[in-house]
Amino acid sequence: MTMRGRSEQVSEPSSWAGALVEVRAMQVRLGGVPVLDGIDLTVEPGVWLGVVGPNGAGKSTLMRALAGLARHSGTVLVDGRTVRSLGQRERARVIGFAPQVPLLPENLTVGDYVLLGRTPHHSLLSGPSLADREIAAWAVARLDLEPLARRPLRALSGGERQRAVLARALAQQPRLLLLDEPTAALDLGHAQQVLEMVDSVRQEERITVVSTLHDLVLAGQYATSLAMLVGGRLVARGRPDQVLTEQALAEHYGARAQVVAGVGGLQVHPVRPR
Repeated sequence: MTMRGRSEQVSEPSSWAGALVEVRAMQVRLGGVPVLDGIDLTVEPGVWLGVVGPNGAGKSTLMRALAGLARHSGTVLVDGRTVRSLGQRERARVIGFAPQVPLLPENLTVGDYVLLGRTPHHSLLSGPSLADREIAAWAVARLDLEPLARRPLRALSGGERQRAVLARALAQQPRLLLLDEPTAALDLGHAQQVLEMVDSVRQEERITVVSTLHDLVLAGQYATSLAMLVGGRLVARGRPDQVLTEQALAEHYGARAQVVAGVGGLQVHPVRPR
């Protein structure tokens, strides 16, 4: 798959600025058990925050809370407004969320599914405009989904579905893009291409990106800063080299690894015990 930065066939959407995200004393409880506890976090406009941590740390729950989809105490602010104060359509104009395991309408085509990302921007009675269709076509082209545009979602592979979900989120033209394990169903080559595309869009449109990333090598190379969650608490926040230390990986992941600065960014190399 060859990712194209720009399509000659469709118009590109105008730029949109990134959002400021502020989380204060946030707690999420599931079944009376705290899954996230005392989260304080600020994400500056236009940066890419990667959220890392061992399995069960609460990463996906954090993403859902930022998207306004998980009940929480404390405060989650986007540009000074609480996500709970935003109506569903208004929230969808500001926040694009690509979940790790999306529920997809199986009979819908890829093109029509991506076009649904424009729903918050037009009247439900009027339907999508020509501009909406052009923006959806731009998102389809950006994810290299044009050959699949007329294919039903049920016929896609896991990786193709992942790209369709991301294309729909981009079509929303969000100021905050939330990606929960965007490379989970992708092989290494496609994972790199998708992350390159996300970073390109982030820089061109100055949007704010928050993503969970299981692969620490990719996290260290693509995110501008990292936050590490362990047991529902934030234990580290800063540049990748400040968060992904050999000591932190040993303490929180139980992993033996060597961390070095490489050509493309931070490199995390597992070390086999002897």
